Amino acid sequence: MCKQRKRERETAFGTVNPDSGQIVVSFAEKGNNQTFRKHLRKVIRAFACKKIILVLDNVRYHHALKLKPFLELHKNKIELLFLPPYSPDLNPIERVWWYMRKKITHNRHTESLKTRKAKFWMMFSHYLYPNEEFKNICVLKY
Repeated sequence: MCKQRKRERETAFGTVNPDSGQIVVSFAEKGNNQTFRKHLRKVIRAFACKKIILVLDNVRYHHALKLKPFLELHKNKIELLFLPPYSPDLNPIERVWWYMRKKITHNRHTESLKTRKAKFWMMFSHYLYPNEEFKNICVLKY
């Protein structure tokens, strides 16, 4: 049996379009205003044809003052909408992350972060374009 010697961690940023199922994903060593801004640029490029209203949780760097100039510059392209605290069930990307964990990590041993990321990209490469599966996952059911 292989014992993990150190804790491996990366921050995953994800944005899903609930209308099309298309996902945009970025990884960074740390989650902060700089890496989040980089992800926002990727989102703007991916969904260039329309204004994006991005639904977010309240993690500190989503509210960073250093983001204000970027958001002002791109105000015709992207707008941030913050969910009430403790409401992950309202955030479509949380359902996508749940699905990913179910398919990749639940009841499975993976030896390293590198292995998990490789499995993640094998799975998610199919969802970088509009698809019905993520459209269905993102639907709120009451």
